Amino acid sequence: MKIINLNPRSSLPKYKQIILSVETAIAEKRISRGDRLPSVNKVALEFSLSRDTVLQAYDELKKRGIIYSRLGKGYYIKSVEFSFEQRIFLLFDEFNTFKEDLYNSFMETMANNAQIDIFFHYFSIEVFKKLINENNGDYSRYIIMPTTLKGAAAIIKSLPVNDVYILDQANAELPDYPSVHQNFVKDMYNGLMSAKDRLAAYKRLILIFPAFKQPPDMARGFADFCRDHAFDHEIIPDFEERTIVEGDVFVIPNDRHLVDVIEQANRQGLAMGSDIGIISYNDTPLKKVVGNGITTISTDFRAMGRILAEMVLQQQKIQVENKSRLILRGSL
Repeated sequence: MKIINLNPRSSLPKYKQIILSVETAIAEKRISRGDRLPSVNKVALEFSLSRDTVLQAYDELKKRGIIYSRLGKGYYIKSVEFSFEQRIFLLFDEFNTFKEDLYNSFMETMANNAQIDIFFHYFSIEVFKKLINENNGDYSRYIIMPTTLKGAAAIIKSLPVNDVYILDQANAELPDYPSVHQNFVKDMYNGLMSAKDRLAAYKRLILIFPAFKQPPDMARGFADFCRDHAFDHEIIPDFEERTIVEGDVFVIPNDRHLVDVIEQANRQGLAMGSDIGIISYNDTPLKKVVGNGITTISTDFRAMGRILAEMVLQQQKIQVENKSRLILRGSL
């Protein structure tokens, strides 16, 4: 069983990578009290290091009371009862109101049991790759939102496989990775199904779907529902201040488009909830008070953050489908 792993591309000094490797192995129960560590010479030869670098790491571990040495025999694990401060790399796609809820819930549940650094890729595969490559080996855990980025899976696979968690959107190329994610096909379908009686009062359903950011399964769930229940429907990539036809229901994942539709409805003198319907995706406090309230289909982002933190703290390697529900308000 390999105990020490070093990443030559990491900015973390080699002796600190050795310390982190040993602490991680203990925390994950891959080594126990009394187990022997690889010899100084073996580590130095394997990773082309000086003996002094390896000795610096082992001396630091001795000072912390984690290992001890036997003259002429080597280094052994002395204690597994130590405060292991995890360093967590948290990579979000972007920061918005509901992601803030997720982040705050995650931080509250972690309760200062880790150093957490947050980064953003803003849906750029170049930024995504750069951030992961630059930080590979510097952290004990990597929590990543790959979104719909093409090539993201291959980049994620460059990280230590046991240290990665996938967040928000599952990836078919990463079927075995632990995750807390949404099921967008089911969530969209079931959300619309819960609103079926109200939707029957309208003539057509329109999904405004900018595929650049949104998960394709969302559009699939929408189309499946409309087909199964004989609703006239349309999927458009943008709103572009088009004329709204009375009797239309807009399903809107993007909040910018939500503003566009409301403004256009106001210009045309159309009332939300009667002349037209609106269902937004992802609930925020503001949607409770706009007009008579905006109906939403939303997962529970605070639950997502809490569940993820519990998985990290308990070292669970499971896949959790986060719950979603329809919240009916005056816009439908």
